[in-house]
Amino acid sequence: MSKKDGPLDGDTRRKRETQPGIARPAPKRHLLPTLHALMLFGNEADARKVLDVLPKRLGRYGLSLHPEKTRLVPFRRPPQSKGGSSNAGQGPGTFDLLGFTHVWARSRNGYWVVKQRTAKDRMSRALKRIKEWCRTFRHQPLPEQFQKLSLKLRGHYAYYGITGNSGALAAFRQEVTRIWKKWLGRRSRERNLSWSRLTAFLSTHPLPPGRIVHHYAANR
Repeated sequence: MSKKDGPLDGDTRRKRETQPGIARPAPKRHLLPTLHALMLFGNEADARKVLDVLPKRLGRYGLSLHPEKTRLVPFRRPPQSKGGSSNAGQGPGTFDLLGFTHVWARSRNGYWVVKQRTAKDRMSRALKRIKEWCRTFRHQPLPEQFQKLSLKLRGHYAYYGITGNSGALAAFRQEVTRIWKKWLGRRSRERNLSWSRLTAFLSTHPLPPGRIVHHYAANR
């Protein structure tokens, strides 16, 4: 009696799979696209009409709106009053998109313009990763830590370094320096770093300052 291994025996199956020109079908993968979109309207009634119709239109293609991230935000330009407050965020409404909080703020000439700041949740998340890294690698040689932290800062600037966000970049660098000092001070006694030595090192090896990488001209 011959032992059968399904419709094809094992040797025949291996030959079929290794023969040139015969490719195995790729496994099916279901991709779920995530799209971030911003739609601007000059009339609130038009915005509400689109918001009512959009879920049905997207449903035809198997797509849907995120129930928590989809919202209608009043974002009209504030009154152009020279005597008004120049603080950011005084306009009616703000919103977060792609890691930035969009706010109305005064330009250098005193006009209202839209500016982007690093979103609070993204700032907290980035600082949390820095804290975990400094805690884990606090016993590495000081020059190596400096190089790694410098790379992390430059990577942060490469994304968040846009016009009008220099304040958030400076705050991030200052907080990274504080976290680094904290964990260096918690090294074991035999590898403890004196504050005088650390201060001297930072005076000659300062962490890279915030840098605007993406420039754009604000309106007036």
